[in-house]
Amino acid sequence: MTTSTQTAVLGVTGYAGAELARLLLHHPRLHGRPPVFAGRVDEKEAARGGVPLAEIHPQLADNNGTGNLRLESFSWDLLTARGVEVLFLATPHEQSREWVPEALARGMRVIDLSGAWRLSEPSNRAVYAFADEGSERAAATQAQAIYGMPELHRDQIAGARLIANPGCYSTSVILPLKPLTAAGLLDLDRGVVADSKSGVSGAGKAPTAKTHFMYAADNLSAYGVFGHRHSGELLEQIGISANEIVFTPHLLPIPRGILSTIYVHFKEAQTRDSIAKVYQQFFADSPMVRFYEKTLPQIQYVVRTNYADIGFQLDPNGRRAVIVSCLDNLLKGAAGQAVQNLNVMLGWPESEGLA
Repeated sequence: MTTSTQTAVLGVTGYAGAELARLLLHHPRLHGRPPVFAGRVDEKEAARGGVPLAEIHPQLADNNGTGNLRLESFSWDLLTARGVEVLFLATPHEQSREWVPEALARGMRVIDLSGAWRLSEPSNRAVYAFADEGSERAAATQAQAIYGMPELHRDQIAGARLIANPGCYSTSVILPLKPLTAAGLLDLDRGVVADSKSGVSGAGKAPTAKTHFMYAADNLSAYGVFGHRHSGELLEQIGISANEIVFTPHLLPIPRGILSTIYVHFKEAQTRDSIAKVYQQFFADSPMVRFYEKTLPQIQYVVRTNYADIGFQLDPNGRRAVIVSCLDNLLKGAAGQAVQNLNVMLGWPESEGLA
């Protein structure tokens, strides 16, 4: 594909969808080829060509024609007529299960931000209770899905037709742990604890009793203990079993950002330099990971960026470490990582339009 690649976004009305639109509209390789935005549009709005994007997300309006873009009524004929080559889905899991097979059949490449196709093992997918689980169509689609974390699967992403964008919590835990498990350093019999905290936007735009301001403000609460839907991603991508990790998510009273504090034991005593070397070598070709040599990451350093920040402190005896990772759940945890995957898929510099 060339720099004239035509993209489309389904699900632009949500938080991640808004960030995805912003990134694609300003991507240097897509200049002059704005995405097609499609979704549910009522008859009145459809009759006038759709809903102006600037009415949905006023922050996206500029003086370069963005104000003329509209959310149009979705149809496959629309996407085909516009020559869409890469389709982004910022849609609920169930919607992606329905639309992804059709998009692939029509020759489009897909980057799906939902959890519909992230998990290879049926036992891990059970948390989603997909209605089509076990069907021939679902199995054929799942077989094409590549887990979209470039730091782990860069070569596979480059040739993929379907990229399953990782979960935000998952990204914040997999990136700091994978280098250590790949190097065989962790004493998994002692277990790993991942204590993760996310801003309220991670729950999506639709309000709930627990994301309401009166509940979330001035509060900190744990949820999804031993049952969060991102747990399966940790098991499959890190390569550990369920009894070797405890993952507990928490709701932070801030708009966006994730901080994960991870507690590990080593098989043998380590030095700060030996651990740092593992991280530096593993992420040597990963422009979206920043390793902290002397301090620990903080949410304020990553918010509104596509970086994943990682740092650690080593116990004086060298046998234990506390690792801290931070990222923006709407960017490296969603839309930014999706655009990073687009860059890898099309052979463009990985950080283009992001750094």
